[in-house]
Amino acid sequence: MSNQDWQGKHVTVAGLGVSGIPAARVLNGLGAVVTVVNDGDDERSRAQAAELEAQGITVRLGDGATLPESTELIVTTPGWKPDKPLFAAAAEAGVPVWGDVELAWRLRGHDGREPAPWLAVTGTNGKTTTVRMLASILEAAGLRTAAVGNIGVSLLDAVLGDETYDVLAVELSSYQLHWAPSLRAHSAVVLNLAPDHLDWHGSMEAYVADKGRIYEGNRIACVYNAADKATEDLVRQADVEEGCRAIGFTVGTPGPSQLGVVDGILVDRAFVTNRQKQAQELAEVGDVNPPAPHNIANALAAAALARAFGVEPRAVRDGLRAFRPDAHRIEHVAEVAEVAYIDDSKATNTHAAEASLAAYDPIVWIAGGLAKGATFDELVSGAAKRLRGVVLMGRDRALIREALTRHAPEVPVVDLERTDTGAMSEAVREAARLARPGDTVLMAPACASMDMFANYNKRGEAFADAVRALADESA
Repeated sequence: MSNQDWQGKHVTVAGLGVSGIPAARVLNGLGAVVTVVNDGDDERSRAQAAELEAQGITVRLGDGATLPESTELIVTTPGWKPDKPLFAAAAEAGVPVWGDVELAWRLRGHDGREPAPWLAVTGTNGKTTTVRMLASILEAAGLRTAAVGNIGVSLLDAVLGDETYDVLAVELSSYQLHWAPSLRAHSAVVLNLAPDHLDWHGSMEAYVADKGRIYEGNRIACVYNAADKATEDLVRQADVEEGCRAIGFTVGTPGPSQLGVVDGILVDRAFVTNRQKQAQELAEVGDVNPPAPHNIANALAAAALARAFGVEPRAVRDGLRAFRPDAHRIEHVAEVAEVAYIDDSKATNTHAAEASLAAYDPIVWIAGGLAKGATFDELVSGAAKRLRGVVLMGRDRALIREALTRHAPEVPVVDLERTDTGAMSEAVREAARLARPGDTVLMAPACASMDMFANYNKRGEAFADAVRALADESA
């Protein structure tokens, strides 16, 4: 859409916050008549409203259900659920609803510049790591790129900023994909699928369908996880451009049109001249940091997208070597009394925790928090043989305790009732008591953090602080 398309267009922005406020400002700058509606009417919201109103933007606080008159388009923040009354009113009035990703997609090339292609990543777990790996590989290839979307630079900033890009590595959540009907990526991947955010989507089927939107209209490659049939099914169902290929990745030996691992080497049997007989070496398993199985899968997915964009094998290796994971993602904090302490606070659901638990043996597991409707029987039964002991904390810890009783009754469990700021310190001390030399104390909570901490970062920091205090006492 050109700038002229926005002049005088009545747009309602649903929600203040990290995406709503920038969207309102961008639309206002393009000449749209912008009204922001927000459910909350607290002190912070009033301060944000005052700043927007000073720029000529109308803000209605405490009334997020009513569709403003003359609205021609709604741009919503990702957190607003599809069942909000505002969206029902919009549907009745024939008003389209976009998210910030859709807005950014529509604004590509608004100033006449050739827009950068998007290499898009979604999945229940591993999105941020894969996108950052992909950006590192693209940079190693000498391409101007950025990790954007649900990570790092916002898509609106990337699309509207002065800097030009050759290609963008884009992380997309299921929320964002729900509100992005016209997105058409160069190539995309769904890393994995497991129950998550079902309170927002309403069902697993709806959640999976929104994830699958990332494949719609792909031009070059739809990358799927060969170990997760549901991702391949989404590729089969997608309406893509003629000639777009299905490319699998596996941590095992790859077949034709797949990337995988052979004798400790990451190899490509998809983007080679003879897929039936050839395999191109890309990197060694040791080039992946850390080389846990699920992280190797992330690296292969990133490599597949980069190869789909024409990146040479050497850049894949160099990019993976240069990559450093973010904090609180299977991060080694310290070794105390011959016991390793690993922070995977980012494991906020059972699928992520399962991947962490599969990477170590034996384990003293620190778990618990907000379950978000999850069940834990499959997770516990799969990890039972690896568990030396378990320390539980957080609001929904009883759900994990019950699963442990059913599937690992012989494993000792410490159940912490306290929820104050010292709870993590006690959890680490109890884990240290259960651990033996050579064990790993793994904090992979399988739950969200907001019952006790502001976010998973704060939970991870509390764990790391407690481990360092333990190390100081042992020195």
